[in-house]
Amino acid sequence: MHNLFKTFLLLLVMTVLFMLLGDWLGGSRGMLMGLVVAGVMNLGSYWFSDKIVLAMYRARDPQPSERRVVALVENLATQANLPMPKVKMLDLDVPNAFATGRNPKHAVVAVTTSLAGLLNDRELTAVLAHELSHVRNRDILISAVAATLAGAIAMIARTALWFGGGRDRDNALAGIVLMILAPIAAFLIQMAISRSREFAADRAAGILTNRPLDLITALEKLHASVTRHPLEATPGGNVTAHLFIVNPFKAGGLASLFSTHPNVEQRAERLRALDQELKGLPKGI
Repeated sequence: MHNLFKTFLLLLVMTVLFMLLGDWLGGSRGMLMGLVVAGVMNLGSYWFSDKIVLAMYRARDPQPSERRVVALVENLATQANLPMPKVKMLDLDVPNAFATGRNPKHAVVAVTTSLAGLLNDRELTAVLAHELSHVRNRDILISAVAATLAGAIAMIARTALWFGGGRDRDNALAGIVLMILAPIAAFLIQMAISRSREFAADRAAGILTNRPLDLITALEKLHASVTRHPLEATPGGNVTAHLFIVNPFKAGGLASLFSTHPNVEQRAERLRALDQELKGLPKGI
């Protein structure tokens, strides 16, 4: 219910932003048009945001040789008492994974081909357990909606700059300010929904597998790989970093202040504490 409320708030923010942009560009008629556009985007965010994200990364079905990933997801889904999610593969050199979808019945776990090649079975199981924990915690809808909203904010900023440049001085200045503030707002939205969620999913994954230390070694390998070979962010700024278990994009300067993930050291510290805690506790989420 908490995530559902936050999803509603994000969609409300999108509606307000489009109405303000419409009012700035075309007065009351423009505001009405902004409301219509926001309504369409809200519906699209709910029903199709997962498909949009998967299409961005050209996700495909697993090949017979990639059955290992599917089998591990099946075992974990049964253990966690979750419906079997779809499994998609991403042909990316950066090892990583994410989960998306509207709800557990429509969930998708996406895994990069390089992830399966880098990790052993126990480490890969830990990563997949983390993603299924996002499914169980119902984080996946708000994550997908946030990605769509962040993209919309970036589009609003570009539109404001484009139209502001040809209007009077005050409107042009407003467009420039919006262009600067909108990407920061997008980062803040992503950060607000991601950092605590990652800790929660780490913990749930450690409990599900009863081996929190496996997730530590997996996270360390992923972080090292991303540090050496990060993905290239889009020109308008990346809007999907928060979906992944480890941020696959290069972060530096101001971007590091708005990180979508807690650092690996913090996550490892909590997982070590969980390992000590689990020594006297039964397994299960």
